Amino acid sequence: MYIKQFYTNCLAEAAYYIESNGEAVVIDPLRETKPYIELANKRDAKIKFVFETHFHADFISGHIDLANETGADIVFGPSAKADYPIYVANDSELFSVGDVKIKVLHTPGHTMESSCFLLINKEDKDYALFSGDTLFIGDVGRPDLAVKSDLSKEDLAGHLYDSIFNKIMPLNDSVIVYPGHGAGSQCGKKLSSDKYSTIGEQKKDNYALLVSDKKEFVNVVTSGLTPPPQYFPKNATINKTGYSSINSVIEKSNNALGIDEFKSLSNKSNVIIIDSRISTDFADGHIPNSINIGLNGFFAVWVGTLIKDLNTPILLVTSQDKEEETILRLARVGYENVLGFLKDRIDYWGSMGNKIIKASTICPIKFNGLSNKNNIIDVSTINEYINGHVNGAVNLPLSDLLDNLSKISKDAPYYIYCKSGYRSMIALSFLERNGFDKITNINKGYDGVLASEDSCTCSNA
Repeated sequence: MYIKQFYTNCLAEAAYYIESNGEAVVIDPLRETKPYIELANKRDAKIKFVFETHFHADFISGHIDLANETGADIVFGPSAKADYPIYVANDSELFSVGDVKIKVLHTPGHTMESSCFLLINKEDKDYALFSGDTLFIGDVGRPDLAVKSDLSKEDLAGHLYDSIFNKIMPLNDSVIVYPGHGAGSQCGKKLSSDKYSTIGEQKKDNYALLVSDKKEFVNVVTSGLTPPPQYFPKNATINKTGYSSINSVIEKSNNALGIDEFKSLSNKSNVIIIDSRISTDFADGHIPNSINIGLNGFFAVWVGTLIKDLNTPILLVTSQDKEEETILRLARVGYENVLGFLKDRIDYWGSMGNKIIKASTICPIKFNGLSNKNNIIDVSTINEYINGHVNGAVNLPLSDLLDNLSKISKDAPYYIYCKSGYRSMIALSFLERNGFDKITNINKGYDGVLASEDSCTCSNA
């Protein structure tokens, strides 16, 4: 028996490859199929099933492409309905994979079709639970993401309680728990950074499992939920209805554009230029009206949060050799209308007489030394702000910033920051695009402000 976890940090998502005696299954694959197929080929195995724990909201799954490329059956739990061929399993149904079995545990609550998959080893012992978004390490799935459901979040939380306490908690304490997400995912609120655990450890450490009754469970899992990103229901719908193959999306989007063609396309209505370089490179020089969402952070999540229309035409500015990766990451959350990328580097763009602008930034040491620190914006989450913020700062979380532009004056200068500087540069670029030209980013963010550094090494300080 062989198990491999494919963990993707920028989405905080875990997919799984399970193999026994030449047969394999993949659970909750990301949109690209190559990693799973290459692993199966390397190990001389055939992918027999693609198991989906539910219709995901936070990314486009690769289940359809993977099934088409391997001949595997797509398996969902009870009550799932899709616009493409799937096998809808019964609760407790067993699937043979080489010398092991996988048992379907229908665990409604996160969504009504949500299911976990229990791996039973060749000794007929329960070995591992692939818990999807039902049970996380340190948390449980949020009950407010079901698409077109007549059930309230309280109703779904009640179902989740029954699923966890009747189906999962009775499992042996030694059963390994492999979750669908880790820290950073917005499918829960207190997810651990641990990539796996055991049933026994979760019984002791998971706040949601330490309740006295169903009423308390419903209360604790429904309180403190922030609104999900706007792209979540759109992705869930795509996962139900189907999509274009990822290979065709990449082929269509992977267009190297010269300066003249790039400029011509950028002048068309609704086109957005996404600069996926790190924030310091963006600050050193960027194309006017471009927005900075760096690949070094939760790139896809912030694209999906801030760009409302999945069909928005997009032009890309990337670091060298990061063009296809940027296209792929966009497609993972349903953004497929990429017109192409700037073939030449920014310095060449400027050398040909085209305008380049620099972002106004300040080193945290110099910021701390300012005598006048008026108009400070903290774009961290409300919880981060409560836990600590610069004195006098106003909290405008990045996820809500574009809906609150009226609270910022275009005539006044502002300092802006987040925890580390990643989100605040995103915010600065969006504000810049909307006509705010007096915004200064605090390099290294709140962490930098708190740090006792002896010297300033920030660029553009």
